[in-house]
Amino acid sequence: MSSLLRTRVVLNKAWKPRSLSTLTWTDCLDNIYAHNDKINAFTSVQDKNVLEKMNNNLGKDTPINDLPIALKDNFCTSSLPTTCGSAMLKDFTSPYDATVVHLLQKAGAKLIGKNNMDEFGMGSANIFSNAGAVKNPWEYKSNPAALDDPSQIRVAGGSSGGGAAAVAMDMCTVALGSDTGGSVRLPAAYCGVIGYKPSYGQISRNGLVAYANSLDTVGLLGRSVQDISAVYGVIAQYDEKDPTSIPSELRKQILEQEKEWIQNWKTSSPPTNDDLSGLCIGIPNEYYVDQLSTEVLDTWRRTIRSLRDRGATIISVSLPHTKYALPAYYIIALAEASSNLARFDGVRYGHRSNDALESDLIYANTRAEGFGPEVQRRILLGTHVLTAGTYESHFLPAQQARRLIVDDFNRIFLAKNELYEKDNRLPETEKVHVLLTPSSISTAPTIQESLPREQSCDKSKSKRVVEAYVNDVMTVPASLGGLPAITLPLGQSSKNGYPIGLQLIGQYGYDRFLLDISDRIMQRN
Repeated sequence: MSSLLRTRVVLNKAWKPRSLSTLTWTDCLDNIYAHNDKINAFTSVQDKNVLEKMNNNLGKDTPINDLPIALKDNFCTSSLPTTCGSAMLKDFTSPYDATVVHLLQKAGAKLIGKNNMDEFGMGSANIFSNAGAVKNPWEYKSNPAALDDPSQIRVAGGSSGGGAAAVAMDMCTVALGSDTGGSVRLPAAYCGVIGYKPSYGQISRNGLVAYANSLDTVGLLGRSVQDISAVYGVIAQYDEKDPTSIPSELRKQILEQEKEWIQNWKTSSPPTNDDLSGLCIGIPNEYYVDQLSTEVLDTWRRTIRSLRDRGATIISVSLPHTKYALPAYYIIALAEASSNLARFDGVRYGHRSNDALESDLIYANTRAEGFGPEVQRRILLGTHVLTAGTYESHFLPAQQARRLIVDDFNRIFLAKNELYEKDNRLPETEKVHVLLTPSSISTAPTIQESLPREQSCDKSKSKRVVEAYVNDVMTVPASLGGLPAITLPLGQSSKNGYPIGLQLIGQYGYDRFLLDISDRIMQRN
């Protein structure tokens, strides 16, 4: 009997998860007022009177009714500013709401405020924000004096660090972020919460200010998989306003195959939540990188042993083109960012330089004033990649490497990627349901360690720019493949006590299955 039929993992027929959080929106406001001056997780907060009136007349019993939810500050909202963490948009309020905002309000959620972020999503530490850096609240929760020494303050991760810190501090139940190359999963690992990146196209990007169109994905941060699943179930819908949204027919096709796939796994004796018998978990050899810290590696190994003890089958797999993921990602992402950010020109909207109102330098001066150093750096690199001299030598090979990375994933998963007709998969005994990898190479570094050398007061502890980009090495492969991936807090450092997150990666479209497996794993932890 095939491993596909042997497995006993069961997904509930009626997948309508309800949030288990008992945190109220008034509790969240109290925590924001008490701690945001220290943590800097929010750039703007909804007025209490507005929240009291919000959705009062709906009278609906939805899975997220009255759930306090925060939004990353790159989602368009008509009731709060949308700054993208940038001076370029510091006074901008959108004339319309993003699709996810509309869906959340329609379902009765309380939109508590906007979260701080790296400028235009460009960063992995949330230190490149016009509103200032977000501080990791892990130690502060038990020791209010922990943030008094600037040299010891650790990053929350980026670029959705504000959302991760807000969830960790009970300032909201769920935070919506954007994940381009790990911007939800990395902060989740650093702050000890759960961070989920759905399959590309599952959630509408209409109203999400673009960084890199082919990579941007709406992500979710929360304390429990149930809370994240409840919100995901509301906002994962086809949207005709988003050209990258998965069409309804394809959604239906994938869902039917997912149900059939799971139905074949059922046996006469349904498993307990603790039993993972029949689940095949792949461990990619290529994720054992030199930069991986000992404490993260120990957590990874310990979790593998725990899952094996619970009945899961552990299989070593190879993804040979993973080594190209990081350079391919930064070439593609920065090229797309250069194109997307060209719209901020000082003419149509956003910041305009006062020094260039009557000169030919309005474009140059506006962008020099409006964009921070990291955004300027990435725009320049992206523009260089798209020039005639480097387009064929850099951009096209990066796209080719991306396709090879996708082929690697498709080859090892039991489920077929319905976006591709080609099926060159391995024999069934060598294929897996999900992959388990680290989410980060270490625990959260200090802010001083994360700053580029030209910005740091302590040059000996600061990082070169290229070194900082290595933080994304664990998360960018799933982004290039458009695959669902989730960070789970499964360990803690014996050296500094900070959390360690591991990542589960699933096949494209099989989001509900990945969330169900994650929930089972977290119930033990």
